[in-house]
Amino acid sequence: MEKDFVSLIIPVRNASRTIDKTFAYILRLKYLGENMEIIIADGGSTDETVEIVKRYQQEHPFIKLIEIPHCPSPGFARTKALQEAKGDFIFFTDGDCAPVEDWIERMLEVFSRDEKIGAVGGEIYTLRVEPDNLVEIYCEAFGFNRVSWRYGNLEEGYYPSFVTNSPTEICGHRAYFFVTANVAYRRQAVEDAQRSFWSLPTGEDIDFCLRVRKKGWKFYFLPQAFVKHMHRANLKSLLRVWQSYAQAHPPLLAAHAGKEMEIIFQFIERWPHHPEWKIPFPWRGFIYVGNFHLMHLFAFLSIIGIFVRGWFLGVSVVLFLVFLWRFFRSAFNIEPYRKWPAFCKMKYLTNFYFIKGGLKGSGKYKTICIEPSF
Repeated sequence: MEKDFVSLIIPVRNASRTIDKTFAYILRLKYLGENMEIIIADGGSTDETVEIVKRYQQEHPFIKLIEIPHCPSPGFARTKALQEAKGDFIFFTDGDCAPVEDWIERMLEVFSRDEKIGAVGGEIYTLRVEPDNLVEIYCEAFGFNRVSWRYGNLEEGYYPSFVTNSPTEICGHRAYFFVTANVAYRRQAVEDAQRSFWSLPTGEDIDFCLRVRKKGWKFYFLPQAFVKHMHRANLKSLLRVWQSYAQAHPPLLAAHAGKEMEIIFQFIERWPHHPEWKIPFPWRGFIYVGNFHLMHLFAFLSIIGIFVRGWFLGVSVVLFLVFLWRFFRSAFNIEPYRKWPAFCKMKYLTNFYFIKGGLKGSGKYKTICIEPSF
C-alpha cells in the first residue's frame, strides 16, 4: 500500500541553542524517506540558525529552507511554509522540540481510524538542555505545555465537541486546542482553514484550531505520540512567553467569543468542577478567582485591617496566610529543595505576567481577561 506523503513544518528564529538537538531527533524518525518533506521556515535569524540548517540540507535533500526576513510572527512563518507544503498530512513542531521515533506512524494510524478526524495532537514533555538550569527544572515540575495537565489529567481520546463560543471555551480552561509544538492536520482540514495562520505575535495555534473545529472536524489526543520540549534558558525569556500567551486572549475573544462574562471560582473544587457564573455583558471575557487573586485581596484587606483593628484584621490575616500557602505550596516540592525561594519567585512572577498579559489590549478589543491562578 502506498504511503501517505507527509510535510513537517518547523518555524525557527535564533534557534542555535536547540536546533542541532531537534535535528538529531527529527533524523531518527522512522518515516524519513521519499514520502516526507521537512520545511524549515526561518523568520529572520541573526544567529547561526540558517547556517546550521544549510549544513543539514547538504546531506538530506528532503529538508527545505524558506527564509523570511522581517517575519512578524511564527504564524506568518507557518503560513509561508504551508504555501509550499505538499503533504496529505501536515505535521507541526518547533525548533526546540524533539519528537519520539514513531511520532508520525502513531498519528497516521489514528487518522486512518476515522476520516472525520482533522487533527491529532500528542503530549509535550521536557527535555533539559542544561541539567542544572533552575528555569528548566521549574518548567518540568510545573508541566509547562503539558496537554493532559492542562485539561485535568486528560487521557487518550477525542476532544469534547465544540459546543458554544463562550469565552472560556475560546481561550480559558475549556479551550481544547493543540499547540503547534506537537500536532498534525489532515490536508483538507488545513484547506478549510485557508492554509493560513494569523500574523499576530501569538495565539495563532488557538485561532487555527478554532477555525478547523468550527468546520466540524474532530480532534484526537494521543499522548504516546509525544515530543520533548527544550524550555527557555532564563527567567526573563520565560516571563516574556507567559505574557505573550495571555496577550493573545483579547484578540481571540474579539474574533470568536460571544458577548458574555464568565466568573470562575477557581479556588473551589478541582478542574473541571469549578463553579461559575455566566452573565450577559457588553464586553467579552472571563474572571478567574483563585489562590493568586485571593492572596492579594486579603493582603490588601489586612493592610486596611491595621487601621480598622478588631476581628477584621484577624480574619484578613488568616485568610491571607491560607491562600498564600495554597498558592506557593507546590514550589516546595521541587528538587533541589534548597532552591525553594527561586521556585517560589518563578511561580509568582509567571502568574503575575500571565495576568498582566491578559489585561493588555482590553480597551482595544473590548475584553476583560483576568487569567487563572496557577
